[in-house]
Amino acid sequence: MSRRALRRLRGEQRGQEPLGPDALQFVLRDDDDGEEGGSKRGMGGGRPAGTGKDGVQVNNRFELINIEDLEGDSGVTGERSDCTLAGDKGQAEHGSPEKCNASSKLRKKKKKQKNKKNCPGESSEHGLEDIDRILERIEDSSEFSCPGPPPLSSRKHVLHVEHRHLNPDTELKRYFGARAVLGEQRPRQRQRMYPKCTWLTTPKSSWPRYSKPGLSMRLLESKKGLSFFAFEHSEEYQQAQHKFLAAVESMEPNNIVVLLQTSPYHVDSLLQLSDACRFQEDQEMARDLTERALYSMECAFHPLFSLTSGTCRLDYRRPENRSFYLALYKQMSFLEKRGCPRTALEYCKLILSLEPDEDPLCMLLLVDHLALRARNYEYLIQLFQEWEAHRNLSQLPNFAFSVPLAYFLLSQQTDLPEPELSSAREKASLLVQQALTMFPGVLMPLLEYCSVRPDATVSSHRFFGPDAEISQPPALSQLVNLYLGRSHFLWKEPAIMNWLEENVREVLQIVDAGDPVVGSCESRRKVLFQRAPRNIHRHVILSEIKEAVAALPPDVTTQSVMGFDPLPPLDTIYSYVRPERLNSITHGNTIALFFRSLLPNYTTEGERPEEGVAGGLNRNQGLNRLMLAVRDMMANFHFNDLEAAREDNPEGEGDWD
Repeated sequence: MSRRALRRLRGEQRGQEPLGPDALQFVLRDDDDGEEGGSKRGMGGGRPAGTGKDGVQVNNRFELINIEDLEGDSGVTGERSDCTLAGDKGQAEHGSPEKCNASSKLRKKKKKQKNKKNCPGESSEHGLEDIDRILERIEDSSEFSCPGPPPLSSRKHVLHVEHRHLNPDTELKRYFGARAVLGEQRPRQRQRMYPKCTWLTTPKSSWPRYSKPGLSMRLLESKKGLSFFAFEHSEEYQQAQHKFLAAVESMEPNNIVVLLQTSPYHVDSLLQLSDACRFQEDQEMARDLTERALYSMECAFHPLFSLTSGTCRLDYRRPENRSFYLALYKQMSFLEKRGCPRTALEYCKLILSLEPDEDPLCMLLLVDHLALRARNYEYLIQLFQEWEAHRNLSQLPNFAFSVPLAYFLLSQQTDLPEPELSSAREKASLLVQQALTMFPGVLMPLLEYCSVRPDATVSSHRFFGPDAEISQPPALSQLVNLYLGRSHFLWKEPAIMNWLEENVREVLQIVDAGDPVVGSCESRRKVLFQRAPRNIHRHVILSEIKEAVAALPPDVTTQSVMGFDPLPPLDTIYSYVRPERLNSITHGNTIALFFRSLLPNYTTEGERPEEGVAGGLNRNQGLNRLMLAVRDMMANFHFNDLEAAREDNPEGEGDWD
C-alpha cells in the first residue's frame, strides 16, 4: 500500500503533520473530543502538557487565519489561553514573551468583539442603516414593476432553452416526487455503452449498440451573431436513404423493419416506423423509436451547435435537416400527451429557435397553448410584448384569445399585490374585447365546445350570430378550428366564462354604437386571410386535429402526403439526387406497372442500366424479362378451386332465373 493511501487511512493530509518541538500550539477549550483530535493523538504520541481533556490542538499554521472564528464557535471564554511549547512542561510554565504577546493580542481582539456584541446601541444603528438601504432598493425596484412578467432588463431571451426543462423527469419529479419517478432504477453497469451524454433523450439498454450511421453536421456560415448549420449524409447513409424511399413506396412496414436491422439508427426509418406503431395504438414503442431517432441526430451535432442559445439555425429547405424538425415535433407531442406541458413548451421553443423567421412548422400556432397548459403565463406575455411589433401576433386567433386569458389567469393569483392584480384584469378585458371584435366567429363555436348555452341577445345578434362564422374566409376558419380543437377546454372554468360574458356585452354595446373599429376589423379580415401559407397547412397535417384537417383546401388534400416529409418546400435545396433507376416506377408504361403490381421483383430495362451494352441488347433483355414474368404469372394460376366448386354444385344455387 502506498504512503498516500496510508495517510488517508490515518486521517492525515500532506502539510498537516506535527511540526516538531519548535512549533506553535494553541490550546483552546472545546466541549467535544473530535475524531480528528484522536487521530492526531495517535500519530503524535501523548497529549501535550497543559492541554487537558477538552483541548483542541492546531497543527496547521494556516488555521491561525481563522482562529478568531474558531474561538467564537467553540465557546472559549478567554480564561485559559496559556502559550506552551510542545512536549515540554517546564517551558510551558515559563513561556516565551513573543508567544504570550500573540496570545494576549488574540484575547484583546476577542474582548473587543464581545464589547461590540454587548453594545446594543451601535449594533442597532448599523442594523437600522442596513434595513433602510434594503427598503430603499426594494422601493426603487418596485417603481418599475409591471403586472405579470418581470421587467425586460431581467428577462431571458424568448427563445432561450433551459437544459433541465428538456428532461421530462424533471417535471414529473415536481408532480410526483423523485422516488415515484425513478423507483428502483439504478445504473448497475459502469461500462458506457453509448459514446456521449445527451440532453434530448436518455439512451436505453434495450437499444441496439450505437455505431455511427454516417450522419454528421457541418457549419455553413456565421453572420450577425447567428450560426447556420446543416446535416450531411455520407455515401453509406445515402444508400440507406434510397432503400428507405423504396420501402416507403412499397407500402409495407416490414420492409422498413428489415432496413432497420442493418441500419438501426437511420432517422427517417425510425420516424416512419414510429408513425406505424402509433396508428396501431402502440404508443410506448412509437415514443421509443422517436427517442432513438433524436439520439442518433444529437450524436451527430457539430461541437458549436447549441440547443439553448437560440442563435443556431437549420434551414428547412434542406431535406437532411427536416428529420430533426419532425423528430422534435413528434417528441413534443408525446410529452404533451404524457402530461409534461412544461417540457413540451421547451421543445416548442427549441423548434421555433431553429428558424424563427420562416417558422416552417408554424410553432406560433402552438406555443400559446403549451404556455397556458404549463401555467407559464409570464412567458406568453413576454413573447407577445416582444414580437407583436414585427410579427403582428394579435392578428392570429390563438394569440388574440390566449394572451388575454393569460392576463386573466394571472389576475387570479393571490400571491401578487393588489395593484398588479387589478392592472392585469384591466389588460385582460381590453385585449379580449379587441379579440372578439376582430374574430367574432370564435365565440359561438367556443361556447358550443364548452357546452354553454348563450343568451338570446347574443345568439340572435347579427355580429355574433351564424353569419359571423359563415362569412369569415376559409383560411381564417381553418385557424379558428385549429385553435378551438386544441385549446377549448382551457375556457371551461366558471370564473373564465363569467369574465367572458361581461366582455361580450361590452363588445355588443360598441357594435350597436357604430364604432368605426368594427368596420376596420372586418376589412382587415378579408385582406389578411385570403389564403393560408404552406407552413400552416403543414402544421395542420402534423397536428391531426380533425376539425382543422377537414378545412384544408382541395389542392392539399388531393396530393400524397408522406409522413417523413409532409408538404416539402417548393424551393428545396438538394445536396444529392436519388438515382433514376429507383425513381422510374411512376414513369413506366401500363403493362410494366401491371406486372410490377403482381410481381414486385420485376424490373424493366430502364431500371437496370448496364454500362458498355448497346441499347438494342437492353431492349431484348427487357423483353426477355417481360416474357419470363408472363410465364411465371401463368404458372402460378390455379383453376382447381373453380372446378371443385362446379362439381359440388353443378346446377348452381338456383338464385338466378
